[in-house]
Amino acid sequence: MKLSEKISCKTFPCKGIEQNSYQIPNLDIDPNKIKIVMISEVPPLDPKDYFYSLGNPFYMETTKQAFNDAGYPINSINDIINLGVYITTAVKCAKTGTSISIDTIKECSFILEEELKLFPNAVAYLLLGDVAIKSFNYISKRNTNKLAISKGSTYKLRSQSFYYEDKRIFPSYIITGKNFLIEKSKRKMIAEDINNSFKEIE
Repeated sequence: MKLSEKISCKTFPCKGIEQNSYQIPNLDIDPNKIKIVMISEVPPLDPKDYFYSLGNPFYMETTKQAFNDAGYPINSINDIINLGVYITTAVKCAKTGTSISIDTIKECSFILEEELKLFPNAVAYLLLGDVAIKSFNYISKRNTNKLAISKGSTYKLRSQSFYYEDKRIFPSYIITGKNFLIEKSKRKMIAEDINNSFKEIE
């Protein structure tokens, strides 16, 4: 299955985004092998830094560090996919400012919802950052009339158990920012969250 042929944005109605940085993972993947979906916030302004770009993209540099911290030594996005993990973003275009509007998160959550439906065997969602959490809550609200993740700080939410349908949800922190490599306390918590998500498929 080629993901970029299954989901797309045709109208680009959102504000505060850079349309030229629009990214849907352009790869062939067996959706039945995916057990964990990691949802980050937004693609990078420079497409060369995206998770699935060739070479040594910055997003993969920090992602490799996160997996290594969790005890899963990986060298490429293919190594992550082989672990049964798929990575995507809640918003499909890079942001032009320092934040993303609620309207944009809500609009793009429709695309994310269709994307998640492509992975019927997923048992856990790892939400990396506030944008991913808000986007997932929009999906949950539309389908269940309630929030999947309670409101509150991620630090406090991490100690609670959340589910959407029969899938476990782990609210966590963003791993693609430049500060990730130096924020040791958050790196430790992200590693714990990655490990806990893998426990769902043991």
